[in-house]
Amino acid sequence: MTSQKAASPHLVPSMVANGEASAEEYIGSIFAKIERLDPKLHAYLQLNREGALAKAKELDRRARKGERLGRLAGLGVAVKDNICVRGLQATAGSKILQGFNPPYDATAIRRIEEEDGIIIGKTNLDEFGMGNTTGNSAFGPTLNPWDTARVPGGSSGGSVAAVSAGMATLALGSDTGGSIRCPASFCSVVGLKPTYGRVSRYGLIPYANSLEQIGPIGRDAESVSLLFDVIAGPDSEDATSSEEPVRPLPTDELKGLRVGRVKEFFAEGTDPKVAEKVVDGVSTLESLGAKTGEVSVGSLPQSLAVYYIIAMAEASSNLSRYDGVRYGRPADRGASDWNTAFANARSDGFGEEVKRRILLGTFVLSAGYYEAYYVRAQRLRALLSNEFALAFKRFDVLVGPTMPVLPPRVGDKVSPVEDYLMDVYTVAANLTGLPAVSVPCGHAQGLPVGMQMIAPRFREDILLGAACAIGRENGGKSPPLSEAS
Repeated sequence: MTSQKAASPHLVPSMVANGEASAEEYIGSIFAKIERLDPKLHAYLQLNREGALAKAKELDRRARKGERLGRLAGLGVAVKDNICVRGLQATAGSKILQGFNPPYDATAIRRIEEEDGIIIGKTNLDEFGMGNTTGNSAFGPTLNPWDTARVPGGSSGGSVAAVSAGMATLALGSDTGGSIRCPASFCSVVGLKPTYGRVSRYGLIPYANSLEQIGPIGRDAESVSLLFDVIAGPDSEDATSSEEPVRPLPTDELKGLRVGRVKEFFAEGTDPKVAEKVVDGVSTLESLGAKTGEVSVGSLPQSLAVYYIIAMAEASSNLSRYDGVRYGRPADRGASDWNTAFANARSDGFGEEVKRRILLGTFVLSAGYYEAYYVRAQRLRALLSNEFALAFKRFDVLVGPTMPVLPPRVGDKVSPVEDYLMDVYTVAANLTGLPAVSVPCGHAQGLPVGMQMIAPRFREDILLGAACAIGRENGGKSPPLSEAS
């Protein structure tokens, strides 16, 4: 870049438009960093080098001619590989989708490109978004830029690792039960799960339709706010998208903001070192003018069980389409009849975690157990929504740890139940459709800790305003790996 100021991502578009910086040079520096770091981290599954550099050259040409450039001009955006980008493969981290090249762009991608954002490539994820480590990918794990002996979180670990290590300016992830916020916490970036319906899901390969949302990831809240403002809004291609107007970008004025510490978010099982840093984050909000207090959401301890019943049921239904004929690759081995071919395609194409969730989801939807499990879970989901509505009568924002633990080591023997338990504080926002953000609030034992903030529906402006204020107070840090030569 021609100016050091462009190191602040949200300044890049105006600098490119004014000719103070070269988009081609900036995007070239991102690919240089990818060449240096990604062999260690494995954040990307596919790069868009040729297309990205061609777009950057075109932006520089337009800037020299004085043409108007979009709000994301020159910014490099990494895309989770369960979001469709025309011309790039979309695997959802699964062997069963190898070779699938979408003939269309997701709505979020189209809106990014309309604002002159540059797609860098497709990032690694837990298969179909099912996991907390990005270790369930069929193409190998992604590692944490802060400590490559540890997991980056999941399932959007590739997108978050790319942003954290400087291998992308911004990224898109998807969040079904914490899949943006978990890795954001583990890798010290800002990750937003928008209100359900705020961002179109058109072009997102589905896992659990009533829970998941596409959301933005960035090194700072200002950049996340910018990307969110671009991708948010109604979409005729998605019947679940909302017509609710998108609120203006946030301010960092926190005077009088009512912040509630959720009692259940500091329950037994939370690492004391994590809890201590989150309490420090709450104190920062208080020092900036917020009023704090404690609140209880009584059904939160049941939210994890409710989430997994609903998520697995929806996964069983969504993934039934992958039969090796209409969707997904056929098995490499031959079969003499349809049932064997169907079984072989799914057995060979799906990983162990996906198979586990399909089986459990099919079980809870079966005739003998539907009322006992699925219907009861939906009732508890409604109860949880009502309890959050009551809490928001007292507070504007609810806070707690994003994750109850520090990033686990790669290769640690973690049972499926222990893996699911890491979602204990994130799933409630998906069940209720509420917006939630993870913001860095410090480090423990040299590892990042994230604080989660939850707001009423469509109040992303409150969340991002608070996140901007915390970021300016604490300052951003880069992982040592990205700074080393």
